[in-house]
Amino acid sequence: MVDKGAEAIWVEKYRPSSLKEMVGQEAIVPLLRAYAEKRSMPHLLFAGPPGTGKTTAAIALARDLYGSEWRQNFLELNASDSRGIDTVRTTIKEYARTSSFGEVGFKILFLDEADNLTSEAQASLRRMMERYSGSCRFILSCNYSSRIIDPIQSRCAVFRFRAYSTEAVRTQLERVAQAEGKKIAPDAMETILAACAGDLRRGVNLLQLTATHTDHVTAETVKEYATVPLRREVEAMLSAALAGRFVEARDRLYRVFTERGASGEDILRAIHSYLPDIPETVLSAREKVRLVEYLGEVDFRLAEGASDRIQLEAVLAHVAVGRPEGK
Repeated sequence: MVDKGAEAIWVEKYRPSSLKEMVGQEAIVPLLRAYAEKRSMPHLLFAGPPGTGKTTAAIALARDLYGSEWRQNFLELNASDSRGIDTVRTTIKEYARTSSFGEVGFKILFLDEADNLTSEAQASLRRMMERYSGSCRFILSCNYSSRIIDPIQSRCAVFRFRAYSTEAVRTQLERVAQAEGKKIAPDAMETILAACAGDLRRGVNLLQLTATHTDHVTAETVKEYATVPLRREVEAMLSAALAGRFVEARDRLYRVFTERGASGEDILRAIHSYLPDIPETVLSAREKVRLVEYLGEVDFRLAEGASDRIQLEAVLAHVAVGRPEGK
C-alpha cells in the first residue's frame, strides 16, 4: 500500500490491496478471486471505460497470487508510451522468457492501454503469448476491445468492466471522506456523482481536489473545481440551441470550454446523458434518435483527433437547424 501520509494521492492511498476489498464489478471479481485461490489463470483481457477498476483488479490479483513477492512477479507497461514492435521484441520478450519467483509457476505482465499498440506490434505480441505462456501470463487492458486483433482476443479470457453504479461510487467516496476526516454535503455528493459519471478514479480525485483546503465539501466548492460540464450548463446550452438561438448556445459552449476546462468528450457525454430527459414536446423521439446517431459520428471524429470546438459547434448547429429563432 502507498504510504498514508497527508501528501499521498487518494486514488493510490485507498486503492484496494486485495480483490476482497474491491467494490463493484460483482460479475468479475469472484472469478478473479478463484484464479488467485487456484494459483492458475489464462491470459486475460480487461475492457471497459476509464476509472472502472481494470488496473486495480490486475494489481490486486497479483497481490493475492504472490503475496509479499508480487513486485518481483508483476510488470506493468503502458502501451501509450511504447506502442511499437520494438517494445514487444525487447522489453516484453526479456521479461516473459525469465522464470518467476516463489511457488507460483508464472509471472504476470500487465499491458495497460493495449488498444494503442500498432497492428504489427499486436501480431508480435500474439506470438509472445503463445511462446512464453508457460512462464508468463499476460493481462491486457483496453478501453475498446474492438481495437485488439482477434487472434489475441481468442487467446484471452475477456472481462468487460462497466462504469460503477452511483451507489458504488457513493459508498467509496463516503469511506474515503470518513478516513480523511472530511464531511460532504448531500448536494456536493450529488454534484460529484454527476461529474464523475461512473468513473471512480475521477470521483476520488475531484473529492481530494475540493477537500484540500476545507473539511466540509460543499456543492459550490465542487462546481468551482469540476473540470467536466455540469448538468445545468449543458441544459442551458442545449435549450438555447433547441430554441434556435445558435449564437447564444455557441457562447455557452465556449464558456464551458474556457471556464470549466472541459474536453469535447466530456461535453459530448453530458449531452448524451441529458437527451432522455428532454420533453418530447421540445424534441420528438424520432429527432432524439437522429441526434444520437449524429453524436456517434462526432464521437468517432473526436477519437480520430478532430477539433473539439468545431465538432461541438456542429452538434449545436445540427440541433438548431430548422428551428425558429427564439426571442
